[in-house]
Amino acid sequence: MSLFPPASCPRLIVKIGSALLVDGEGGVRRAWLAGIVADIAERTKAGQQIAVVSSGAIALGARRLGLAKGGRASLEDAQAAAAVGQIALSQVWAETLGAEGLTAAQMLVTLDDLEDRRRYLNAAATLDRLLGLGVVPVLNENDSVATEEIRFGDNDRLAARVAQAAGAGGVVLLSDVDGLYDRNPALPGAVHIERIERIDPVIEAMADGGSASGMGSGGMVSKIAAARIANGAGAHLAIASGRVDRPLSGDARHSLFVAEKSAPARKAWLAGGLTAKGMIHVDAGAANALAQGKSLLAAGATRIEGSFARGDLIVIADLSGTPIARGLAEYPSEDAARIIGKRNEAQAGILGYAPRSALVHRSHMALL
Repeated sequence: MSLFPPASCPRLIVKIGSALLVDGEGGVRRAWLAGIVADIAERTKAGQQIAVVSSGAIALGARRLGLAKGGRASLEDAQAAAAVGQIALSQVWAETLGAEGLTAAQMLVTLDDLEDRRRYLNAAATLDRLLGLGVVPVLNENDSVATEEIRFGDNDRLAARVAQAAGAGGVVLLSDVDGLYDRNPALPGAVHIERIERIDPVIEAMADGGSASGMGSGGMVSKIAAARIANGAGAHLAIASGRVDRPLSGDARHSLFVAEKSAPARKAWLAGGLTAKGMIHVDAGAANALAQGKSLLAAGATRIEGSFARGDLIVIADLSGTPIARGLAEYPSEDAARIIGKRNEAQAGILGYAPRSALVHRSHMALL
């Protein structure tokens, strides 16, 4: 139990990739699954609450339907495969957890469930209650109804958002890779990175977007994105090899992304948001003001992108286009575009109504 032991991590999220759970023929790797469930049971008895984010529904459904490319030839194929495979996936989890005396619960979510603040809080409350009752929630993206525009696209980032909602202290992404390397691990001389204190451009440049197995939809890019979300919410995240029989009971080779100081829950939710409706570009003076904890004023904005309403999640970017913050818009995009670069005293005459104090208020903003 060297990775996130119960004493230091009361709640843990474990994400399992398709290549670990499903074999090349589209069948469940039951012996391996029994091993990971034995690990979960051991940790649960030691007082740790665990939720599982499980891939595999599309792969399992594709086999049963005889679909090409593992069910990923089209969005329609993926939706159909997920609808069939999810039944098989939930059944095998319920059976295997039940054999260890554990009760399973199924939660299917879409991106929108965790991007909408009210639904996010509802999901968080459900997770909290289930974990408090000693249940093992098994979550997956609801691929049968998700669309290209609103789907997570991989369960790595879903696991990070679930950790945020559950208030977990740790996330383990079990995968067919054993962590981050300074280059593609298939290349000569690739060096394994054991501990990452901060995700910066150098770390991001090490990512390889491919999925080694061909069954999953996430690569190292999605795993680093997940680490950024989890770390911002105060959860450590490990990318660990699942190519062993009991990956949670021993010391599986891994890379650990160390969490920052936990942000307030609302700001962690803002920072972890995946679907922004637009972007506001700002000048250097405004970027410096934001870094000092101030609100975004119209005078410091230089350009508006996208179409958004008041209250929508938007990204704030500096002059180079690099995102520096996320927040909730105080104006619809049309009005915001009319007053960028203008000081407060000029805004009333342009808008025809008394202006608000900021384009994005500091209370509704999280720095990245």
